[in-house]
Amino acid sequence: MNFVAMDFETANSKRYSACSLALTVVRNDQIVDEFYSLIKPDTPFFWRNTQIHGIHAEDVADAPDFPTLWPHIAPLFQRDRLVIAHNATFDIGVLRSSLEHYQLTTPQYLALDTVRTSRKFYPELSNHKLDTLCQELNIELEHHHNALDDSRACANILLHEAQQFGPEQLKSFVKVIA
Repeated sequence: MNFVAMDFETANSKRYSACSLALTVVRNDQIVDEFYSLIKPDTPFFWRNTQIHGIHAEDVADAPDFPTLWPHIAPLFQRDRLVIAHNATFDIGVLRSSLEHYQLTTPQYLALDTVRTSRKFYPELSNHKLDTLCQELNIELEHHHNALDDSRACANILLHEAQQFGPEQLKSFVKVIA
């Protein structure tokens, strides 16, 4: 399998308030690269978001803003590339809103949500949160809500599902994002 697992953390409830991003690149069923960056949003931080992920305004003071970061990661979002996330509606929404907010071109790419796949493959679980799945599937998740740890865990969930159920079973979950 070849894909990129994506995870954002946000400064507040505005979807374009990304304050960190991680990408985990998988080629031939192996994690081959990882990317992590703090992001300086042009919005204030809300205490509840900070409480969840631990990122403060002073942590991102010298970080790049989203328009500065985008050219470095944009090549991973192409028409034939699969991008996955756990609760992809959120992460795809953050990416889309950030691109719209900064008036950047929205790419077309393929997407898959590991929340949806886990609900299908593991209906017996009490919930399908990232930390619950990692515990049930014996996948390491060192710091939940750290974007890099979350994107790595998401990648490992999909790899586990592909190994257990076969990649063909995952194809129906892939959607085109435009």
